[in-house]
Amino acid sequence: MVEKVSLADLMARFRKAFQNIRDEVELLSKLDAATGDGDHGVTMVRIVDKAEDALNTKGVSDPAALFKSMGMGAMSAGGGSAGPLMGQFFIGLAGGIPENVEAMTAGDVAKLLESGYAGMYKFSKANVGDRTMMDALKPAVDALLEYSHTGTDIDEMLQRAAHAAKDGAQATEQMLAKFGRARNLGDRVLGNPDPGATSWSLIFRGLAEKN
Repeated sequence: MVEKVSLADLMARFRKAFQNIRDEVELLSKLDAATGDGDHGVTMVRIVDKAEDALNTKGVSDPAALFKSMGMGAMSAGGGSAGPLMGQFFIGLAGGIPENVEAMTAGDVAKLLESGYAGMYKFSKANVGDRTMMDALKPAVDALLEYSHTGTDIDEMLQRAAHAAKDGAQATEQMLAKFGRARNLGDRVLGNPDPGATSWSLIFRGLAEKN
């Protein structure tokens, strides 16, 4: 059972999440090609590369500055809305770091990721059911918060969030798009999961992996 995690340990999980994106770049671009211009995978790789560059440069001694730098890096990656959305997520994390943090509890981790979600939501305004990244991110964050009210095992909490993100991404197969280019395609988007939601399922899968 893992009841506390250091920021360095958490960022190691983010590195695994970033690698998942790189490993599945072809899948993400294939999904995007069904409803968009097919560059989502390449864009997400640029985003996570920029975020990891910031991590390599800044380190974890000043977490708020680190997350802001990761966010600015993500926003500089280009590629339509994905960069700004991911950038706002990382910048949102900066507001969720406990003061003088050394080790975070399950509740701390849940609140941290909730703060990232809130940062993205201010920019996106999308809700569950709109066929966007939020269809995986919001259920995952809800799972984190629900577990953290009574549980203490960070591994179990993140595994539940990963399952929620995966289920949320899969559910987009039967959703009509309400944002982006795909909203003009009507029921032609049905049958393939949203690439952005799939990206978030990969990210949470990485966060749930034990070091």
